[in-house]
Amino acid sequence: MTQQLELITQTDPHHPAVEAYRMLCTNLAFAALDKPIETLIVTSASPNDHRLRVLANLAVTMAQGGRRTILVDADLRRPGLHTLFGVSNEQGLTTLVVEEGTTAPLPLEHTGVEGLWLLPSGPTPLNPTDILGSRPMEQMIATLKSQADIVLFNVPPIIAVADATILGTKVDGLLLVVTAGRSRREHVRRAKEMLEKAQVHIVGAVLDDVPQGVSLVGY
Repeated sequence: MTQQLELITQTDPHHPAVEAYRMLCTNLAFAALDKPIETLIVTSASPNDHRLRVLANLAVTMAQGGRRTILVDADLRRPGLHTLFGVSNEQGLTTLVVEEGTTAPLPLEHTGVEGLWLLPSGPTPLNPTDILGSRPMEQMIATLKSQADIVLFNVPPIIAVADATILGTKVDGLLLVVTAGRSRREHVRRAKEMLEKAQVHIVGAVLDDVPQGVSLVGY
């Protein structure tokens, strides 16, 4: 995985996918006219889906559109956003919640995109699910909201662990990434059932890697 390969919104602004990401931003805005989405999880049903690519490009697009955006790597098992943006992962979400407390300054890393900051995951903890479900995590979400127009969270795939459903109850919504040719229908169906059972607000889904020359469709 390289930044040049993944961040098409930066490297090729005329690519058809870039306009699709802009449309996705618009669709998300219209999906929540009564209550604007300030905190959003972007995840997938299974590990084979391209959630990290979709999340990163969506964040870049939102920042380019003038929204102060914070990306949070809440995948405390296999974080990847620090690698994608080439920043340190020595401090991050886990050091704030577990070690320093939620009143410490946020160790936000600038991504090189104007208006876009990253809160890395920090060192891998022994109890990721407990951290995401904790009261300090709720306080951290409130702090992040106060410093951004939109906060986007990366979390592990839904059917692999309970992280997405637990954090999903604390945010405004969840966007599900489905990858053409990779996502299995039964996994997506199972993920949807798990989210609905936990009463997580599913904002919509993104179909990635669609053939016919269009790489992203939001619906």
